[in-house]
Amino acid sequence: MSLDGKNVLVLTTNYGTEQDELEKPVAALREAGARVTVAAQKDEGVQTLVSDKDPGSVVQPDTTLAEVTPDEFDAVVVPGGTVNADQLRTDGDARRLVSALAGAGRPVAAICHGPWLLVDSGLAEKRRLTSYPSLRPDLENAGATWVDEEVVVDTSGRHPLITSRNPGDLDAFSTAIIRALGGQDGSGNAS
Repeated sequence: MSLDGKNVLVLTTNYGTEQDELEKPVAALREAGARVTVAAQKDEGVQTLVSDKDPGSVVQPDTTLAEVTPDEFDAVVVPGGTVNADQLRTDGDARRLVSALAGAGRPVAAICHGPWLLVDSGLAEKRRLTSYPSLRPDLENAGATWVDEEVVVDTSGRHPLITSRNPGDLDAFSTAIIRALGGQDGSGNAS
């Protein structure tokens, strides 16, 4: 499936993003033909972590969260990493961007601790999703239905919501994003 002409936004802080949850979806989307823009809080390298503790690679962002215009994008991806997600959920620009893309009916994808941003952006209520297990109470308190599945594609709301639990789910997570951008639901059926 070719995603030529599709633009995807990835939101991150400059420290603490889980390395594979940033790099693997970006690589899969680019391989499928999408143009991917990584937006960080500051215009400096993103120090990723492996398993929330060991230093990972440094990823250069393309822009900052404050500079992004959401109407240029067809989807948004929120990687995890406990430190990253905890900072992102309180960032006004991150909340603005994910809310604007959701409001425009664009796919929103979040993995691991990334769904914390959905809670603080008011996007979890009445949605079926998954996350790292420790977020379950936060998501349920926000009105979501939490399930323990590799990838959950919820098309019940105004925008498709794609969530996964951890780095072990990245292949299914990336495939679901590609399918959503290609006009298919998470199972590969046309939507």
